[in-house]
Amino acid sequence: MENITVGVVGLGRMGFAIAQRLHRAGLTVVGLEQNDEKKSAALGAGMKFTTSYDELAKCASVVWLMVPAGEAVDAVLAQLQGRLAPGSVVIDGGNSFFKDSVRRHQALAAAGLHFVDCGTSGGVHGGELGYSLMVGGDAAAVDSCRPLFDAIAMQPDGFVRVGPSGAGHFVKMVHNGIEYALLQGYAEGFHLLKDGPYRELDLAAVAKVWNNGSIIRSWICQLAQDVLTKDQELADIAGGIGENKTGQWTTQVAREHQVPLQVIEASLAVRAWSRATGGNYATKLVAMLRNAFGGHPVDKIGK
Repeated sequence: MENITVGVVGLGRMGFAIAQRLHRAGLTVVGLEQNDEKKSAALGAGMKFTTSYDELAKCASVVWLMVPAGEAVDAVLAQLQGRLAPGSVVIDGGNSFFKDSVRRHQALAAAGLHFVDCGTSGGVHGGELGYSLMVGGDAAAVDSCRPLFDAIAMQPDGFVRVGPSGAGHFVKMVHNGIEYALLQGYAEGFHLLKDGPYRELDLAAVAKVWNNGSIIRSWICQLAQDVLTKDQELADIAGGIGENKTGQWTTQVAREHQVPLQVIEASLAVRAWSRATGGNYATKLVAMLRNAFGGHPVDKIGK
């Protein structure tokens, strides 16, 4: 696909960063946006925008969606069907439920369009570093969009077609379930370090040494080091942890297939408990880590 024009619907934190990476790779990017502030940011970055689905469909052969999972995706697809030229590709880069993606693939195929589901991981840092892309859909449609995936993904191995329709969002769903468990594991360990028998431990120094050669070094541990370098007490941080639906979907599908997920289920139970009670030091740290990698809001005590 040469001279690709990509429409991007949803210029939030990740959507805008993805649009920027596409633009920097030399692709023509047209954002669909009503918000004046986001329009100004798009113009400042050298991108085009429109407020009309008709205009978007006239110029874009590929449309990338970064909108909330659920009804919002179906609403956008309803606007695009009947407007996009036959053979156009729609890529859902959000956290949609994989069974919904299979349904959407079938509906768009009947309308002469291609639908690709793309699990997108990288959070607020992906705009700079590149994203991890887990892609599902017909092999030919995915291959035709390879210039987009190459522009967005961390190089050299940040993109893979994992299987047919729905597989991309299924893999991303499981990824998020693992994320829940890992965050809770790290946070509980730091809680014990803080309130265990050695109360004078420098938690940032511990995180730093763990990030240099230890078996548990990781991106999450690096973010923990950053958080703890700034504030080890977290005294003014509220301990309730938010979540999206991917964790619940993960355990739901596991039950359907009789696959035990005790650790992931326990991490979800802790999140529910944290929202009901205000949580503890570990849940405060999880909230801060979610903010560090995804820009998720953090509540302050008394505010």
